[in-house]
Amino acid sequence: MTPFVAELVGTCLILILGEGVVANTILAKTKGNGGGIIVIAFGWSIAVFVGVFSTSAISGAHLNPAVTIGLALAGKFDWALVPIYILAQFLGAMLGATLNWLNYRQHLNATTDPELQLACFSNGPAIKSNFHNLFSEALGTMVLVIAVLFMTKATNSLGPLDALPVALVVLGIGLSLGGTTGYAINPARDLGPRIMHAMLPMKGKGSSNWGYSWIPVVGPTIGAVMAALVFRALQ
Repeated sequence: MTPFVAELVGTCLILILGEGVVANTILAKTKGNGGGIIVIAFGWSIAVFVGVFSTSAISGAHLNPAVTIGLALAGKFDWALVPIYILAQFLGAMLGATLNWLNYRQHLNATTDPELQLACFSNGPAIKSNFHNLFSEALGTMVLVIAVLFMTKATNSLGPLDALPVALVVLGIGLSLGGTTGYAINPARDLGPRIMHAMLPMKGKGSSNWGYSWIPVVGPTIGAVMAALVFRALQ
């Protein structure tokens, strides 16, 4: 498995399980309907654990353009590899969203609220405010990338078991900071599935909310830059 394939597969695994727990929690006629934010946060953390553990030995398991950019800015990753990693991450996210759509297609069609359908693919704010929503995404991503940067120090690395602390960081972000925007903290995780929401057929499907789509891309990118600056300053 090449690093490109690893990043694609790992991101796909994250989206299958992460978006799967959202769909299982909010869509009509599912066994897990009504599970709530705690179930979703735990589901996403397990998704990250599976994705990172499966691919860390091959690609380093970035699985997130913000992580790739943060590592490159901190001098821990070759800038020449950044485009191919990000492409793989977006393709993996789109594939994962498509597989999740296939799995939950009947439930998506049975759900009459188009906002709930969209929530199974991409994020949206609890209270719409471009500044605060952007800040939330940047802050959550900064926490994630700072943690990843310190985990990649030679003296701190646990090898493939680095998947566990990363998963716990994602769990903490979801439980503590996730109530404002749904904590995308990953541009590929939001934009890739949003594209698939626009393309895939669903009964009663509404807008893909493109007016909000830039926030889960720009916010995590800002957070990655902030994390790299903080990391360099602390070194």
